[in-house]
Amino acid sequence: MISGADIMVKCLEAENVSVVFGYPGAAICPFYDSLYSSDIKHVLVRQEQNAVHAASGYARAKSTVGVCAATSGPGATNLITGIATAYMDSIPIIAITGQVRSDLIGRDVFQEADITGACEPFVKHSYLVNKTEDLPRIFKEAFHIATTGRPGPVLIDIPIDIQQKKIEEFVYPDSVNIVGYKPNTKGHTVQIKRAIELIGKSKRPIIVAGGGVLSSGAKLKLVEFAEKTGIPVLSTMMGIGVMPSEHELYMGMLGTFGKAPANRALHESDLVIVCGARLGDRAVASPDQMGERVKVIHIDIDPAEIGKNVKTTIPIVGDMKNVVNNLLDEIGDYKVAKQWSETIKSWKTQLSRAPKTFDGFVEPRSFIGKLSSMLRSKAILVADVGQNQIWCANNFKIREGRFLTTGGMGTMGYSIPAAIGAKFARPSRDVVAVCGDGSFQMSLNELATIVQNDLAVKIIVMKNSRLGMVRELQDNHYGHRHAATILNDAPDIELLAKAYGIKCARASTNEQAEEAAKEMVNSDKAFILVCDVYPDTPSI
Repeated sequence: MISGADIMVKCLEAENVSVVFGYPGAAICPFYDSLYSSDIKHVLVRQEQNAVHAASGYARAKSTVGVCAATSGPGATNLITGIATAYMDSIPIIAITGQVRSDLIGRDVFQEADITGACEPFVKHSYLVNKTEDLPRIFKEAFHIATTGRPGPVLIDIPIDIQQKKIEEFVYPDSVNIVGYKPNTKGHTVQIKRAIELIGKSKRPIIVAGGGVLSSGAKLKLVEFAEKTGIPVLSTMMGIGVMPSEHELYMGMLGTFGKAPANRALHESDLVIVCGARLGDRAVASPDQMGERVKVIHIDIDPAEIGKNVKTTIPIVGDMKNVVNNLLDEIGDYKVAKQWSETIKSWKTQLSRAPKTFDGFVEPRSFIGKLSSMLRSKAILVADVGQNQIWCANNFKIREGRFLTTGGMGTMGYSIPAAIGAKFARPSRDVVAVCGDGSFQMSLNELATIVQNDLAVKIIVMKNSRLGMVRELQDNHYGHRHAATILNDAPDIELLAKAYGIKCARASTNEQAEEAAKEMVNSDKAFILVCDVYPDTPSI
């Protein structure tokens, strides 16, 4: 005989899960009791939302599924923001929640919440388990759904009596057969041939690469295609890292807060090859005009994304890796016109500008650029949301590492728990979280998780005593009326770090910041670097 809770653990083991991030409670206690006897490591976060962010950082850094767990009621509802964040960013997550007894569901008993209903808009699929016998099939399906097609979160809600009930045996399915769920991964041959013809006729083509390139594992193939054809590459925020930042063909991030050369290239192009990106409003300010002005080839695993924001000339539904492979095979000896290549290169020099500095403060953009060279080539930088995110996106130089952030939902408080997850996934790599003093205060409780697990996560706090990006909006659009965006100097981050036993340094010049960063990088322990930033420093 085997209990439902034991089955849950065995299912995770069958899927090669090695880490679960979570927070226990009564309705999930049977699962935790079984997990206690497993080799799977459980990481106790300090708030459930951070369990999802940590699972997200883990999933992205290791190219696998992130798993998190919480109890019923408030434990489950605290997951929602993290689940929505993973959904918008297409991150494969399995969220396991406990639920009240099956016979009590619908009676508003203690810590009951309809979490499957509440999460419906933010998951690829959700399960409320009614029979212990269904657990193996449901877990197998959940992992399949989370990782195939467009990746995303799947929720499994399991009543406590289902976890406690014992059945005769455990058999984990070898395969999955879900009626109506058959993602198209190959890419239509005719559409690929049409795309090749359109590329061959273009004079000023560009590639816009999004997060789908990274999640599909197509990064190296895309670089090969760009180098073979000479087509310049732009990225969305989620696509940062598709090419080394200093590659001669990489133009940087496009969009409202993007780089001038990238936006100029988009404006002057005659063909845009969109790879694994939705091109939302932050990436393309006037998508309707763009669709009328240029030809667009849109490649995506999710047919719902193609043409949603930008009018598409040739849609190609398929896995990015497969489609780019096909394009490589069919492109022949096509090469971008020399004039377009030289023009692109000239913009990278002509349109760059040195940021303004302010005495007595760290200039964050140039410091982030310097930080890049201090870290090892496979470093992982995790940016939070706000001005710090833009400073990192435009100035951190990716080599072989990763840039992690939340581009779709823009969830403040993401960086520290995501960095925790990334460090568990890649313990030998440098992992640095960059946040503002506003976002830092949304997840500073996870400093305890860092200390408890002896993680050498490095945290840089850009302290301007403002909710910087909203303050900037108020300056530009609301007559400098700073409503609810001024933070006082609390907390004293140096004292706070001392309370957690974490080494901390503070800098008010770039020279001080760089000197402290050297110590931070060389430390094998957690480290916090506080950079005093001029309050009116702009995003770009």
